[in-house]
Amino acid sequence: MTQAVASPAKARRGTWRERAACRRVDPELFFPVAPAGPALDQIAEAKRLCLGCPVRKPCLDWALRNDIEFGIWGGLTETDRLVIRRILGRR
Repeated sequence: MTQAVASPAKARRGTWRERAACRRVDPELFFPVAPAGPALDQIAEAKRLCLGCPVRKPCLDWALRNDIEFGIWGGLTETDRLVIRRILGRR
């Protein structure tokens, strides 16, 4: 049985998670405890970090494909993603 081998270019790039801007940031930043009040600063900070992330799109795509309900993924909150799901006719 042969084993699939990734192309050298793909192996150098790694997965999108390995290249994410949030990789070295406290994960709690992306899971605010509320959608209002003091958490708004936390949400804004997380979204700012996502804006400059080289893998923002794959991150958001993954969250949408997997119906991730909590946290900020690809620069969007749970509410943002819910709107997208409704537009796309999911859930």
